[in-house]
Amino acid sequence: MSWAGPDDVYLSTSLASYLDKKLLVLLRDGRKLMGTLCSFDQFANAVLEGACERVIVGDLYCDIPLGLYVIRGENVVLIGELV
Repeated sequence: MSWAGPDDVYLSTSLASYLDKKLLVLLRDGRKLMGTLCSFDQFANAVLEGACERVIVGDLYCDIPLGLYVIRGENVVLIGELV
């Protein structure tokens, strides 16, 4: 498996460029998780450190702390970096 370097962020489809960065993960059931990507595998299973679930109701939201969280890859719809 080849690892993406910092210059390959827009060229790589690997999650390697997101390691140790804060991410937003949208799941199939509609949940939105935020946390720092610690690890992943070839099936897009991912481990988030300091994870929390963001619940949005109208204009209000709250974050529910989850801690270390393992996400099964088949449940992931979207992964994006938070700046």
